[in-house]
Amino acid sequence: MKILTTQIGGLLQRIASNNEEAIGETARLLAQASVGEGRVVFAGFGELEAVVMTALEGIEPFKGAIRYEDGMPIEKVDRVWLLTRSSEDEKALRLARSLSENFIPFAALAAEKLDDSNALADFSYTYLSTGLTRGLLPGVDGERIVQPHALAALFIYEAVKMAYDEILMDS
Repeated sequence: MKILTTQIGGLLQRIASNNEEAIGETARLLAQASVGEGRVVFAGFGELEAVVMTALEGIEPFKGAIRYEDGMPIEKVDRVWLLTRSSEDEKALRLARSLSENFIPFAALAAEKLDDSNALADFSYTYLSTGLTRGLLPGVDGERIVQPHALAALFIYEAVKMAYDEILMDS
């Protein structure tokens, strides 16, 4: 338990230091919809649907948020936050491509770092990385285990929400 706690603490510290600027940019991007006539559309894939549930059903809901439904119309005044474990997730990339082609700014969150081979990052206006590309702990057979993608994404969500709420209070 002590090793797990240490590793998760380290993960969250790395996320905070590596994403500080992108967290603020993402909050500003999403706030554009709420300050204007748009909606904040949360598109969660796989276990990152946990972030969507928190945004919509949590004790402190994300103001202006709605859930993405496949095929739903998204307007230019809307802003989308696309959340996926992997930047190579086909469904997430299909949505990202569509948003990009329709000039709808969106934020993306995935495990992989921002680099030249990351198509999801290329499509997105802001990109956040959990940096969680392998397990945190060594398993019995030497493989890496414990990949808390939802936990890491929820940590980033809370940081973005704090900045977002502050922007809305000031506007």
